[in-house]
Amino acid sequence: MVNSARGNDADRAQEPREPVQYQGVPANAPPLTASEDRQWAFMAHCGGILGFVPALVIYIVFRDRGPFTAQESKEALNFTLPPTILAALANILALAVPSEGSLFAILAVALWIFLTVYSVVAAIAVNRGRPYRYLLNLRLIR
Repeated sequence: MVNSARGNDADRAQEPREPVQYQGVPANAPPLTASEDRQWAFMAHCGGILGFVPALVIYIVFRDRGPFTAQESKEALNFTLPPTILAALANILALAVPSEGSLFAILAVALWIFLTVYSVVAAIAVNRGRPYRYLLNLRLIR
């Protein structure tokens, strides 16, 4: 007695299969609306409180979708990158050098306060629709 289910499986295995077509998101995302453009630019500057990573992510994801976001996230990234690296080094030195560790810890906190204050000032200006240029900015990414 032949099991009909096994026979059907064997027949299906020998039949050529058609390639599977997936439905997904289009490769080119739509451009941002004016309010979304301003919102993501605002978020790029607010992210400065956490360092350069939020501005980097926003720049990579949204730079081709909104001109204001591209400009402001690049500005925020250029501003937050050097102090974030310096703060990370100061924290490492605070742990590695016990005798002067407290000085490095104070330096790291001062850098974080500096980033926070200027990031909030920039975010407020950008939220009002005005571009913001930091006074002290190396502009490493062009």
